[in-house]
Amino acid sequence: MTSKPRTRCRRVGKGALFAPCPRVGAIGKDVGTLRFAHPTRVPSSLASFELGSTHNATSTGHVAQRLHLIVAFLLLASHTALAMPCQFESQSEGRVAAIVDARSVRLDDGREIRLAGIETTATTKQALASLLASRDVTLRGNDDTPDRYGRQGALVFIGESDTSVQAMLLAQGDALVSAEITDKDCAAALMASEAEARRQKKGSWADPSAIKNAESPDDILAGIGRFMVVEGKVLSVRQAGAMTYLNFGRNWTRGFAVTISKRTLPAFENAGITLKSLESKRIRVRGWVEGSTGPRIDVRLLGQVELLGANEPTGVRP
Repeated sequence: MTSKPRTRCRRVGKGALFAPCPRVGAIGKDVGTLRFAHPTRVPSSLASFELGSTHNATSTGHVAQRLHLIVAFLLLASHTALAMPCQFESQSEGRVAAIVDARSVRLDDGREIRLAGIETTATTKQALASLLASRDVTLRGNDDTPDRYGRQGALVFIGESDTSVQAMLLAQGDALVSAEITDKDCAAALMASEAEARRQKKGSWADPSAIKNAESPDDILAGIGRFMVVEGKVLSVRQAGAMTYLNFGRNWTRGFAVTISKRTLPAFENAGITLKSLESKRIRVRGWVEGSTGPRIDVRLLGQVELLGANEPTGVRP
């Protein structure tokens, strides 16, 4: 469904120029309070970037919101190529009326939108409010069918921006990739945004315990019922009935394990991966922690498992 575009914030610096690199120079046109160099067209989200009413422009809350948005756009200025893969069909447009929780917003027409493709961290809700409060948004996705809670899952874009809010949150370290996006190019782009934040220890990645060590099952078990990222070496791969177990400990009862059901195997096979080949390999896995005596993560999507290179530095604590 396509609706008539809303009147958006005023364009600032008509014909402004934007450089898809992190360097901010003194040459070029103004975009809001920023100056950019090099002859590349500014994305519409930046060209129209002007927040709120001017009478309250110096208030603490206004300045904080303004700075948060500036940082978000700058973080992604050098990664504009990552934005394009997630350009799914437009579902609709709307204005954010309320931030429901760390992953959901309510539009002014009453619809509740769940941000697809991410899981939350302790800072997600605050970051989401700074980015989306009272903003005009475009919803994109392949399926607008509401979930059991009545929420429509979508990639959310501010105005006519080419960069999703999900990618912004990931680039700031304010969210985790959930692996639910099955489109290969879009999933890779979201993962790349997270990886860059992780490399630079931004947001939640500044916490040494953000990535759990598979050799410390008690630490993982303490987070039962939570979405976690775990790294470690697969010591053995064993099948029991319709389930395959990737064991990270020699004690199968108490050690950390990844479970993969028979119905999930085709996804790995289509990607050219045999589960047995993961034995003795270092992997990063993400998902909801379950278990009683020993923690486990049930892998249902290919994107939950990443094979780590031999020279890739570990993200776990020493």
